[in-house]
Amino acid sequence: MADKLDEVVAVVTGASRGAGRGIAAVLGESGATVYITARSARGAPSAPGRQGSIDETAEEVRRRGGTAVPVRCDHTVDADVAALFEQVRQERGRLDLLVNNAWGGYEQRGDSASTFFGTPFWEQPLWRWQAMFGAGVCAAFATSCLAAPLLLADRRERPGLIINTIAWAFGAYLGNVLYDTAKAATARLAFGFAHDLRPRNVAAVAIAPGHLGVTETPEYLGRAVAALAGDRDVMQRSGQVLTAGGLAREYGFTDVDGTQPEPFAIQGSAEG
Repeated sequence: MADKLDEVVAVVTGASRGAGRGIAAVLGESGATVYITARSARGAPSAPGRQGSIDETAEEVRRRGGTAVPVRCDHTVDADVAALFEQVRQERGRLDLLVNNAWGGYEQRGDSASTFFGTPFWEQPLWRWQAMFGAGVCAAFATSCLAAPLLLADRRERPGLIINTIAWAFGAYLGNVLYDTAKAATARLAFGFAHDLRPRNVAAVAIAPGHLGVTETPEYLGRAVAALAGDRDVMQRSGQVLTAGGLAREYGFTDVDGTQPEPFAIQGSAEG
């Protein structure tokens, strides 16, 4: 099994709820110091009625015995992101793991009645492209750029790691052309990062969970991330698209109920 993460400093973006919260909780439980970022803080949600905050995630990490540092950060604002990594530099002096999980574009606005899934591309509102690529793909790129100086520093003892969380179903169409294209681009970012980072002993991968809240919990994805972060041979995986279900079988972890849900697949994919 992978190493404990007592020496690891991690940043998990989009960690106020869902997948990001699950990842942060497991990393903290495994010994890592976790910087938790999102736009939603207690009493200041990113949108009216939106549940979850970085403060609640930090409390969950601490409840499990971990070290958590909540930082309110809008990953579409470069100055916010630069300030985040300056804080990490001043407080910890290093960064070992970056998890790019922040995303956007799901919101429903009053100027369009189109559903997210099931509406053809020509009926999708044009703002959704910018929302999804700006808060998703571009945010992952900019955050990785600004994290790189810390990630690249002193990699003699442990490889660094960037993980981009994605949706993926073995190449099958994901039901919304904007979503499908943006997630594919985020996977391709990891591939390009891996090429440039390999000589510096930093790996980059994309990892896809299953149907969160239906077939598996966010904690299952968190355990996949923790396993990769603790793997001293993670460079061998650099550039790959991985799944939580596949990694569970390789590293031997389970979901919270003791099962090992299969990787996500839909009709029309190579696995579906």
